[in-house]
Amino acid sequence: MQAIFQHSITIQASDIDSLGHVNNVVYLRYVQEVAEAHWETCASDELKKAHLWVVLRHEIDYKAPAFLGQSLLGRTWVEKADGAKVWRYVHLLEVDSGKLVAQAKTLWCLLDAVTKRPKRITEEIDTVFDQSR
Repeated sequence: MQAIFQHSITIQASDIDSLGHVNNVVYLRYVQEVAEAHWETCASDELKKAHLWVVLRHEIDYKAPAFLGQSLLGRTWVEKADGAKVWRYVHLLEVDSGKLVAQAKTLWCLLDAVTKRPKRITEEIDTVFDQSR
């Protein structure tokens, strides 16, 4: 496992569904928000201009409901890259209790920003994920 990156999430009123808790689809948005924050925070401007990321697969487990007024902490890390693909893990924790509310495993693919074709993940890009905040 590489370094863990953390990102704070504020639950908005629009995130709440008719059952009074965060909607399942919103958790997926949180997963993507945490992943994007990791790349935006740790990658150089040059790397960000030259590369794009797309999701190939999401697996998500809902562990407990989250509610308006709570704050969440997203924790993410990636496995060693395999060609153009990398598995990313995200845990969403309720800040006050530390309780795990959802966890996801997501397969991402690196693309060349110009050609939009898959591009092998280099050691330089892999080291971006060794950084944490």
